Amino acid sequence: MLSHILTFIFFLLIGLEIRHGLEKPKDAILPGICALGGMLLPAIIFIALNPNSPAWAVSMPTDVALAVGALSLLGKRIKPQVRFFLLTLAIADDFFSLVVIGIFFRSELHLDSFIYTLGAAAIGSLLPFRAQLIRVLSPVVTFLIIPLYIAINLLSQLDFSQATSAISLSIIAARVLGKVLGISLTAWLFVKITSLQYPRNVLPTDIVGIGFLSGMGLTVSMVIAEITVKSDVELSQVRMGLFIAALISGLLGLLWLRRSPVAR
Repeated sequence: MLSHILTFIFFLLIGLEIRHGLEKPKDAILPGICALGGMLLPAIIFIALNPNSPAWAVSMPTDVALAVGALSLLGKRIKPQVRFFLLTLAIADDFFSLVVIGIFFRSELHLDSFIYTLGAAAIGSLLPFRAQLIRVLSPVVTFLIIPLYIAINLLSQLDFSQATSAISLSIIAARVLGKVLGISLTAWLFVKITSLQYPRNVLPTDIVGIGFLSGMGLTVSMVIAEITVKSDVELSQVRMGLFIAALISGLLGLLWLRRSPVAR
């Protein structure tokens, strides 16, 4: 029950952030396209390695709070435009993840799971005073909801013996490599062939760092896993893969962006 309440509040915030992000659609075009690239390639990698597993969608989402929280560790070194790009990409990623759940896994969505995921996001998107609610809920979700959710549904159930299982290794490969390649190559391609441009002060190398940080996905991925994965053993492997991928992705992202030019 506590897990469902935490999930409901988390997805409520996602709905608020998605609707708030849509108020500036022009600024969200390139990050949104990059989010799609950063979801498609990990899914392809996972499916290529495990074609019969229902856990392919677990490799796709980015956790806003985790990625932006990790970025904040670099303080004033990070350019505001880089933070905005990552935030917008992660929000778009969450939106597309909801679409994936609704399209591909609707048969697994029972009434309760629908209410605390898609239903909560829909409610959030309809609420007034979005900016004010986001300011109130963001620190609550970042510093309370997500740590509690991860502690209950992930850390307390980690089985390190599953670290080298096929599912775990596939998730690690899909998230650590697929995310950064999908995002950075998509950005490069669309800037090359369309009129889209990198945001001011955002370099192609910054996009690579953003891609690494986008490999951090625990909360939304675990919700998807609990809806789609029926085997306890496979769920244990998913948890281990997500945990290791988040650690590697976060570390690589911070080390990469630490080398970037200091914000002016």
